[in-house]
Amino acid sequence: MDILEIIQDAVLDSVKLIPFLFITYLIMEYIETKTEGHTSNIIQKSERFGPLFGGIIGAFPQCGFSAAASNFYAGRVITIGTLIAIYLSTSDEMLPIFISEHMPVDQMLKIIGMKAVIGIIAGFIIDIVVHKYHIAHHQKPVDDLKIEELCEHEHCHCHDDHSHESVIYNTVKSAFVHTLHIFMFIFIFTLICNFVIAIIGEDNLQAFMQTSPVLSHIVAGLIGLIPNCAASVIITELYLDGLITLGCMMSGLLVGAGVGLAILFRVNSNKKENLNIVLLLFIIGVICGFAIDALGIAI
Repeated sequence: MDILEIIQDAVLDSVKLIPFLFITYLIMEYIETKTEGHTSNIIQKSERFGPLFGGIIGAFPQCGFSAAASNFYAGRVITIGTLIAIYLSTSDEMLPIFISEHMPVDQMLKIIGMKAVIGIIAGFIIDIVVHKYHIAHHQKPVDDLKIEELCEHEHCHCHDDHSHESVIYNTVKSAFVHTLHIFMFIFIFTLICNFVIAIIGEDNLQAFMQTSPVLSHIVAGLIGLIPNCAASVIITELYLDGLITLGCMMSGLLVGAGVGLAILFRVNSNKKENLNIVLLLFIIGVICGFAIDALGIAI
């Protein structure tokens, strides 16, 4: 186990998220400044097509989108359906590995498209169910924006009144502080994950994946929950080596949301809600993966 290599991987995985995080917080601070916390209609408007855009955006090979989605959801800028759509379609390291192994372009597009479609459909269904649940229980369909609450949770003092400072300065400063906080959190978390995976061994994880056809879907989903690019690497490599089925790979990759879940637990104060999101993501991913094998779908 090369400790220096583990630290280097953690640094690289964390640094590549900085642009996404900074832009995300700039957008959130701009929304909060312009709306002054009185625009739940932003979510109502985005709810209509949010899962569609979320599924498409998440399909791009970069886990930074899932990180941005977690922050947007914590600030109630997007709906839970849009969040799940992005999580399900996020591919992390899948595409680079496919390209490096010279997989035919049409096969890559089919897999990416399959993930995006599943994410979009699941996202719309979730938003419809949640909306009807709120109506049935006479609850407010959407929450007000919680960007200011997110700032309080981070203890960044972003909204302290400094009359001598410009709005632009405060916005940029706030985005920088948030980005720095989350960067440090992700670096430490990724470092721990890298050490744990190094201790367990990728070979042992691969052997565990091949225990049984049914159990392999559950195991793939559990590996997908690991908020680290190593999870998608292991699952994708197993599929390319012919050791697991297409459905089994999809179970793991659908559940895998990169560092998105780790950030969700960091920025969203409702831990019960976070656990429900993880459970929902896991169930959808594993069931869809199992269905792909049961239906004999091939690419």
